[in-house]
Amino acid sequence: MSVIAVIAVVLIALLHVYILVLEMFLWTGSRARNAFGTTEEFAAATKVLAGNQGLYNGFLAAGLLWGAFSPDPVGFQARIFFLVCVGVAGLYGAATASRKILFVQTVPALIALTLVLLAH
Repeated sequence: MSVIAVIAVVLIALLHVYILVLEMFLWTGSRARNAFGTTEEFAAATKVLAGNQGLYNGFLAAGLLWGAFSPDPVGFQARIFFLVCVGVAGLYGAATASRKILFVQTVPALIALTLVLLAH
């Protein structure tokens, strides 16, 4: 796999680690509230749900890192699977929560997916 494709997959993974931190540990703080456009009251009421959501973002990150550093064919299959998962999650988030998610999550995942497929 090309170095550029590996970097793209790792960057997507790091994005999801960052989202994990925001959702699991910083949800009620101003940084997470600004990132997700929530109020203090909403953040306090949804803290447990956000933590669960953050955990799932961590699973996406772990799968992407596994795929980035595993030899083919397993690495390739993991990269494809987890990038598609990120893309689908982004589409759902864009349709149900905020269109911004499309550009933060789905578009980068599709770019990385394209690079992985071109490098294969």
